[in-house]
Amino acid sequence: MIEELVTAGVALASVGTVYAMAAARVVKQYERGVVLRLGKLRSGVRGPGFTMIVPFVDRLQKVNMQIVTMPVPGQDGITRDNVTVRVDAVIYFKVVSAADAIIQVEDYRFAVSQMAQTSLRSIIGKSELDDLLSNREKLNQGLELMIDSPAVEWGVSIDRVEIKDVSLPETMKRSMARQAEADRERRARVINADAELQASKKLAEAAGVMSEQPAALQLRLLQTVVAVAAEKNSTLVLPFPVELLRFLERAQQPAQQAAQQAAPPAPQTQQPPAQPQQSLPEAQQRPIQPQELSAQAQQLLAQWQQSMQEQLPPVETPLDPDFGGSKSGQD
Repeated sequence: MIEELVTAGVALASVGTVYAMAAARVVKQYERGVVLRLGKLRSGVRGPGFTMIVPFVDRLQKVNMQIVTMPVPGQDGITRDNVTVRVDAVIYFKVVSAADAIIQVEDYRFAVSQMAQTSLRSIIGKSELDDLLSNREKLNQGLELMIDSPAVEWGVSIDRVEIKDVSLPETMKRSMARQAEADRERRARVINADAELQASKKLAEAAGVMSEQPAALQLRLLQTVVAVAAEKNSTLVLPFPVELLRFLERAQQPAQQAAQQAAPPAPQTQQPPAQPQQSLPEAQQRPIQPQELSAQAQQLLAQWQQSMQEQLPPVETPLDPDFGGSKSGQD
């Protein structure tokens, strides 16, 4: 008798253990449990932790309450300005009502994905290409509203929608590249023209200052020569105009006259009247000064150059003052 009682007790304990194991459920912190008893929704939603259900009668479905990141496949469409583009996006959503997500829609993930694709196609058709490229914040808000309206009935809340990439045809990319290049070239020309205007104003002011002092132009020329000669990688040809020789000749004439007036008369030696040197002109008896010789040489050179310019055709190579002829070999 006692053995039968012990056996019955052990059997009951085993059955109770199996029943408890079949009825025990654990709901995680980020999940909620929806119980369907004989296919009917129970009013209460099981929270996180340990819970019990009736085995073979109740069915517990767990719903994830975390934010889900779902990529939206790229959608081909034509914008309002007739440009073919391919746009892909990403959507962030979460379940706010576990019971509605189970009862109202068969598969809420698939439903949200399809709604996002159709809404993205609609946004592409209503927008222009410039809006897709530069005004994405406004498009993201409009896309979020379009998806969130039907998703509220499914117990799903759309947290954020972002357009990731806009793919353009190669022809459109080249056209946009040419447009950007033309715009940058236009701005470069405007900047260059502005710089030329400012430089011309400064050069006009500099010319006004140099016109007051002619020596400033010669100093500027010498500075340019020094700057070019510092590189030591080119040959510098400095023209020597004929007008400069004439200017030097006119500048030396007053100096020669002043020197002649200031010079003391040469002592004259008494010579016998019978010598023939008494009949020579006075200019030949007086010794010739070096300054007078140089002035006469420059005067003769200037007269010869003037006569050569009148007789010969014009030559681009200037005359060399140290050589008695032109560099072209004509005499």
